[in-house]
Amino acid sequence: MTGSIGGSGGRWLVRDDLAAAAGTATGLLLASPDAGSVVTLSPADHELTAAALTAAGVGPADRVVVALAEPAGALWASAAAEVAAAAAAVGPRGRLRLQHLLTTLRATTLVTTPTGAMDLLARLHLEFLLDPLDLGLRQIVVTGEIAAPHTLAHLAAEFEATVTEVYASPFSGAALAWRSAAADPLTPLRDGLVRHAALAKDEFAAEGRGELVLVREDAVLRTGQVAAQPGAAPAHTVGEHLLVRGVWLSLPRLDKALARIDGVAAWDLTVSRPGTLDVAVLTVRYARAGLVGNPMWKARVEQALQALTPVRIAVEIDPEVAPRGAGVVTDLRGQHLGRDRALV
Repeated sequence: MTGSIGGSGGRWLVRDDLAAAAGTATGLLLASPDAGSVVTLSPADHELTAAALTAAGVGPADRVVVALAEPAGALWASAAAEVAAAAAAVGPRGRLRLQHLLTTLRATTLVTTPTGAMDLLARLHLEFLLDPLDLGLRQIVVTGEIAAPHTLAHLAAEFEATVTEVYASPFSGAALAWRSAAADPLTPLRDGLVRHAALAKDEFAAEGRGELVLVREDAVLRTGQVAAQPGAAPAHTVGEHLLVRGVWLSLPRLDKALARIDGVAAWDLTVSRPGTLDVAVLTVRYARAGLVGNPMWKARVEQALQALTPVRIAVEIDPEVAPRGAGVVTDLRGQHLGRDRALV
């Protein structure tokens, strides 16, 4: 989040509007991996994130390891250094490296995504043959994803640690609110930061399902995250960006990237969570049968995806040709409600 916060807001903006304004933004900029959003780091971002860690029980005797994607990782590590004895940031990938770092630094606190924490737990049991208690974690803070209902309680029982879920800005990663149980409402870190809005209209909503929006003095930022009622944590996403493994994927940019490849007629992006982590598969349909078995064409699609996002997306080729059509998102997790807010 950028600038001072708390006004009623004037313009209603979405993620792509932040990308469009990146060329004139000033200060220390927090950019998503695909530059889909660019915001200025403000003192409030540090203060609120440090306050969330304090609310989670982190104090001067703790040592914190942050395993989050950028731009959130550096921000959380910096904020943790202000309230804890030590803090370090490591990327979200590599559970063995994470386990080694937690042990080496004698960490007492882990900050990661909900699926990241669950994946670490599974690998401790099945691959590393370690008892989760051997890590000595006192607090686990999960953020950056929509947590499954059982996640907080399961992690707390397995690690015998305090587990806190923090709702953070999907643009900067800065903390905004928190809760300690899946049944609890979000506790705001500062009143007026987050509000509930209608999906299809640029207006705030007092009840019912709506989109979480971040209120600034000059604008209202639509997060693309949907909650069942005011004060609740998000359970779904909506709009032209899809949340996969804690990273927002731009569907319009995916459209453009595939449109540049001759012969690509249609695509279906399927996201599932068969285990602990999200799995994304892009099924491509060609317009010409001669391209179906061509490994070079498949490689072109794979390279386009690698240039688009750090999230690994497997590519499958439909053996049947198809007429040109719109891209389709199939979210087997049940999270994404649709690309058009007006149709949800």
